[in-house]
Amino acid sequence: MALHPVVEQVTNRIIKRSRPSRAAYLAHMEAARVQGVQRGALSCTNLAHGFAAFPANDKLKLKEYKKPSVAIVSSYNDMLSAHQPFETFPAVIKDAVREVDAVAQFAGGVPAMCDGVTQGQPGMELSLFSRDTIAMATAVAMSHNMFDAALYLGICDKIVPGLLIGALHFGHIPGIFVPGGPMTTGISNKEKAAVRQRYAKGEATREELLENESASYHGAGTCTFYGTANSNQMLMEMMGLHMPGSAFITPGTPLRDALTKAAAQQAVAISQQGGQYMPIGHIVDEKSIVNAIVALHATGGSTNHTLHLIAIARAAGIVVDWNDFDELSKVVPSLTRIYPNGEADVNHFQAAGGPGFVIRELLDAGLAHEDVNTILGRGLRAHCKEPFLGEDGKVVFRDVAEKSGDEAVLRPAGNPFANNGGMVLVQGNLGRAVMKISAVKPEYHVVEAPAITFDSQEDFMQRYKDGLLNRDFVAVIRFQGPRANGMPELHALTPALSNLQDAGFKVAMVTDGRMSGASGKVPAAIHVSPEILAGGPLGLVRDGDIIRVDATSGTLEALVTDTVWAARGMASADLSKSHIGMGRELFAMFRSHSSPAEEGAATFPLPSPIQTTVPLHDGIQTDEVQPGSDEDFLFRTQK
Repeated sequence: MALHPVVEQVTNRIIKRSRPSRAAYLAHMEAARVQGVQRGALSCTNLAHGFAAFPANDKLKLKEYKKPSVAIVSSYNDMLSAHQPFETFPAVIKDAVREVDAVAQFAGGVPAMCDGVTQGQPGMELSLFSRDTIAMATAVAMSHNMFDAALYLGICDKIVPGLLIGALHFGHIPGIFVPGGPMTTGISNKEKAAVRQRYAKGEATREELLENESASYHGAGTCTFYGTANSNQMLMEMMGLHMPGSAFITPGTPLRDALTKAAAQQAVAISQQGGQYMPIGHIVDEKSIVNAIVALHATGGSTNHTLHLIAIARAAGIVVDWNDFDELSKVVPSLTRIYPNGEADVNHFQAAGGPGFVIRELLDAGLAHEDVNTILGRGLRAHCKEPFLGEDGKVVFRDVAEKSGDEAVLRPAGNPFANNGGMVLVQGNLGRAVMKISAVKPEYHVVEAPAITFDSQEDFMQRYKDGLLNRDFVAVIRFQGPRANGMPELHALTPALSNLQDAGFKVAMVTDGRMSGASGKVPAAIHVSPEILAGGPLGLVRDGDIIRVDATSGTLEALVTDTVWAARGMASADLSKSHIGMGRELFAMFRSHSSPAEEGAATFPLPSPIQTTVPLHDGIQTDEVQPGSDEDFLFRTQK
């Protein structure tokens, strides 16, 4: 089917907007390539350090300067359920790579913090900036210049975006993302949420709450709701950076290990020495970024990706803004109902058809670009697959089923749950913000009520516990942007706001902070940009101002006269307690250098031009394409 005109229009606009920075990125990337193995650029002393502790046979291969070396960059730790399974992956990878006459080395680890552990705690104020820390840790791991391909082991909130940002700064090196899979299904998400709300009311004990949470988060693997972690996995599938269908296969199973082994051997195949060279910088381009945004909308994914996808794109020289998200959301149908947008979890989604079904439906409906590069070569259609374990213990891929296994969870594009993606841009005299409304009932899409301002989530919770919030109001949670306190998630407020809404009050939240990717039924205008510390107008709001949050018209306004608005001074707050303790003082540089939310809340600049001579390979020169460009790469690889 022909590409949808809005998808085409948005893509072309991004390509045009990004042309200078994308060209600069590709020039950097091409300049970093070497002929032959990457370690050929090292001196003998350098190389001797690089393999000193390695087994003799592997060391011999590295000495020969012929066989590819594969880096393993992992977010393993044994505290966090999603990352604990990665403990056994390096051994599987090394053996798999040896089978195809190559070498794998554990290049380095990256930190992995959990928003589930830090939610509502001081450590949450490190969470967003952990993404850029992970990107830098990835760069440190790859900086030894030993590697011809890389496997990136990550799964959760900031970890996958950070790994991908780091990987893109080594865009000339092929890379494959290797997930660990979700934990098995525990108690229902609806039951979990109900006990949380009862606890917020004081109707459940702490012991009851802990037992409830432990029955939900009960084993190894990713949490099973569709928050940022599992949105990450869907996007890696859609961008062609996973082995097909590998996102939601549970850990500790033979199929999980077979997929890890297949990813390791595919990394060798797409190295320069493997004959199918496919660097990650030519996989992540404007079309693949658009595909990722489309998949985010189609599956009701996390609002955190209105930050992360923008930051990822910028790392590859691609400029995306919230208008792009908004326009695509209007035409992309909602194909899934996964908690918090439904009752099912990701295991139910996988059983109903999984990522491959979604990818096929979007391609068939003309809502995604098929003509992109992936780790399997040219064309996204190769990822419309589901993995199975073959008789020899190796993974085999089959076309996804024609029909959904459960249309209460997953539907075809011709019969969607909704005709839009459920994410909207709202803007007005309070700035620009995003709202996720796929789990918000239509009667709450418009809230007009008096403002109550709060300078912290603790302030909100204290007033809630004191019974001072039993009314219609818009909670304006201020000084929560990246420059103020690192832009923590405010998910801990969800049970209280949900209780107020359930009690019949019209409530909404407006904040320059974030909400969890699993937040749902209360309308929330989040990531308000610019934030107050960047001169954002949220600092002009006063208690009692009538605030209109309107997801239907895309409006975010304080209904205050221009004269009164202009006469007001900016609110201030003592933020010192958010800058000291729990390591927050170490992140002062991040706070002071963060870009606005709509630019990804990132601390890294767009690629800028360098004076360099871009080498032409194979003696090919054409007048139609720029050397080193995506078109030049495609021309040469298809030659």
